[in-house]
Amino acid sequence: MMIEASRVPVDKPLPGRKALIEVLNNAQPWRRPVWFMRQAGRYLPEYQEVRRRAGSFLELCDAPDLACEVTLQPLRRFDLDAAIVFADILLVPRALGCDLSFREGEGPVLSRVVSAEDVGRLSRDGMVGRLGAVYETIGLVKASLAPHVALIGFCGAPWTVASYMIEGGTSGDRPHARRAAHERQPWFDALIELLTETACDYLARQIEAGVDAVQIFDSWAGDLDDGLRQRYCETPIRHIVEGLAARGYGTPVIGFARGIGAAHRGFAEATGIAAISVESSVPVAWMARELAPALPVQGNLDPVAAAIGGPALRRAIEHLVHTMPADRHIFNFGHGVRPDTPPAHVAETLRIIRALDRA
Repeated sequence: MMIEASRVPVDKPLPGRKALIEVLNNAQPWRRPVWFMRQAGRYLPEYQEVRRRAGSFLELCDAPDLACEVTLQPLRRFDLDAAIVFADILLVPRALGCDLSFREGEGPVLSRVVSAEDVGRLSRDGMVGRLGAVYETIGLVKASLAPHVALIGFCGAPWTVASYMIEGGTSGDRPHARRAAHERQPWFDALIELLTETACDYLARQIEAGVDAVQIFDSWAGDLDDGLRQRYCETPIRHIVEGLAARGYGTPVIGFARGIGAAHRGFAEATGIAAISVESSVPVAWMARELAPALPVQGNLDPVAAAIGGPALRRAIEHLVHTMPADRHIFNFGHGVRPDTPPAHVAETLRIIRALDRA
């Protein structure tokens, strides 16, 4: 039974209760859970300092003590209900054998995978060891979290990771990856299958290391039409969800399929995820009417509103909190925190949410 959208049961942490996990398990949360994608990052001056010390983004990801530090930084500032381990979705293709670097002002650059021969050179052998820094980071973070704060692990969805591998990095509309999908190239199917198996192994190891929930990011799901989305987004993610369950893990899986609009409910049903994360363009009333009765919804404050602050931020938060029931909602942005967001605006976001839920 849903509680009113503007109320939550209590206002203080209760022993052994994590509000995020309660919502994901369809239980009554002790308060509306809040966390933010990219909550650890460039908008925080303390992150910038650690990033300088690390030397490069990849060196930061590969140093568990530093990755732990930046994971915890937002928890020290803000009253959040979850931490998400600091890593990157492209650590997986690197672990499979791709060259990976991050160029200032350009983003990730990978060695391209565009043929059966390229796929054949990739290997899962030793992959777990090559991703060991992520698991070590999880252990360090877990030991440092307050009991009511959940820890989230994550991976990129096979289609999204494949897109980066085929394009060789960031690309405006991913033409080569989309062409491979439309043509249903055998090597592309093999790449998707490899990435599906790899993602299941990777998330399983994160769960063993201590995460309480995992999120699968399919940032480019909106690139594909219905048939291709079913083949290359929904089916692989369903296999990951089922693979984790078959190994005995009951850990909730959050799905984020960016850009699919009204297809979100079908995506959730097809994949078997525990919760659906939605971007800012999805109407809040539609979320409450079409998604919340079926499964918990995560999102979807416009990150621009947080960057602006003031009345614009308050209006957006009020609309979301008053519309979405607290026991079916994980408050988040529709995408990551913008680098130009003042930390004070993030703090104000938390204050407004908590005050509205207490009203």
